[in-house]
Amino acid sequence: MSDNTLPSVSPVLAQPDDAREDDHFHDECGVFGVYEHPDAGALTALGLHALQHRGQEAAGIVSFDGRQFYNERHIGLVGDNFTKQSVIGRLKGSRAIGHTRYSTTGAPVLRNVQPLYAELAGGGFAVAHNGNLTNAQTLQRALQERGSIFQSTSDTETIIHLVAMSAKSAFVDRLIDALSQLEGAYAVVALSEKKLIGARDPLGVRPLVLGDLGGTYVLASETCALDIIGAHYVRDVEPGEVVVITENGLQSMKPFHTTSNHSRFCIFEYVYFARPDSSVNGTNVYSVRKRIGEELARESGVDADIVVPVPDSGTPAAIGYAQEAGLPFELGIIRNHYVGRTFIQPTDSIRHMGVKLKHNANRAMLDGKRVVLVDDSIVRGTTSLKIVQMVREAGAKEVHMRIASPPTRDSCFYGVDTPEKSKLLASRMSIEEMADYIKVDSLAFLSIDGLYRAVGEAGRNGDAPQYCDACFTSDYPTSLTDRSGGAEVRQLNRLVEVS
Repeated sequence: MSDNTLPSVSPVLAQPDDAREDDHFHDECGVFGVYEHPDAGALTALGLHALQHRGQEAAGIVSFDGRQFYNERHIGLVGDNFTKQSVIGRLKGSRAIGHTRYSTTGAPVLRNVQPLYAELAGGGFAVAHNGNLTNAQTLQRALQERGSIFQSTSDTETIIHLVAMSAKSAFVDRLIDALSQLEGAYAVVALSEKKLIGARDPLGVRPLVLGDLGGTYVLASETCALDIIGAHYVRDVEPGEVVVITENGLQSMKPFHTTSNHSRFCIFEYVYFARPDSSVNGTNVYSVRKRIGEELARESGVDADIVVPVPDSGTPAAIGYAQEAGLPFELGIIRNHYVGRTFIQPTDSIRHMGVKLKHNANRAMLDGKRVVLVDDSIVRGTTSLKIVQMVREAGAKEVHMRIASPPTRDSCFYGVDTPEKSKLLASRMSIEEMADYIKVDSLAFLSIDGLYRAVGEAGRNGDAPQYCDACFTSDYPTSLTDRSGGAEVRQLNRLVEVS
């Protein structure tokens, strides 16, 4: 075993983050990996920049130079921590993996920032994970009873312990053995002393793509991360596939046997998570979002003067709606792109002004108009209420809200930060009651079949759904062991980091 000590970094205090205050879901994270490139650390930092929309709480990179692993993990945005040459210079080597995080499991503190690293019997091992494991607590409890000591509250650490405890001899077999015990959703990139590995869960709930940069293999959550470094898209890593990249090239394995012969990719990637310039399963996301708007106009058209998006998430759907309805598309709400986090909210009156830090009404476009307001979803309804009030105060004569997805009635357990079901507006109100709550003249959501048509299907196959749409339909594609089994919260969850 080589000398693969991993230089440590100083803790960075977690800071307040108002990202949870807005009325959108948040994906847990994005992952990136590169094998055999002299600028592996810098390329990984660029890839994480492109994936910043998938997680804004923390970011980390682990690199390997053939002898040692090097680790940089920080709370905060990629651009705040990985732009200095001094930082990139510390990430030595030609192989690296990276991760940008929005937590769904584990608090936003440094010990949970990925990639996670461990010294195993066979050498150093780093892993980064997008998704959520629905049996992590059950597995962790069993591992603890066998003597495992967990240092984080991230479900990703479960993978490391399972690899360490596996009775298999070859490293790849140990990882496959670990992954075979997982339930839920995962797209994993892992780095050992000889290999870069990518893997997706058997249903392919979370995305992972393979790229090529002049003979160098790249793994990423989305194609936009390939674009930023000039790599070209090769293909999606398939559901249940494990790709192993070594100096001898790429090896593909499909070790997981399932009763299902089709994937259950997260349909909300098309609605909101993925960047509009990415391609998902070979389909451009922006084009899908425009088709969503077209379907919405056909299903729930209304007499109006203009179509206005809630920027930026509602913009492509609003364009599609306007084109299908034959109405002018106007930027009736302007987004401030330079807000960042809002730290000063000392009183209710100041706190309620927070929405205007991010969005402001364009009165000249709204005054006296009948407005169709298009957004991607309604979660709690808090932001929608404020946006509608702002549009009315700017002089809108009518406000008709159209939502580019079905009502969100259930929580996600596959790597998306969602409120409890009781806090989802659509879980406790009818559409008419929701319209009264957010004070609009009318409210309509895209139908589930309309959403499926927009992604290229004839409709939803109720017997064998083509996508994971559990947040809309309550049809969860995997077991929810921790939720049904009542797994106990681990002792480490009671540790509060103060420095």
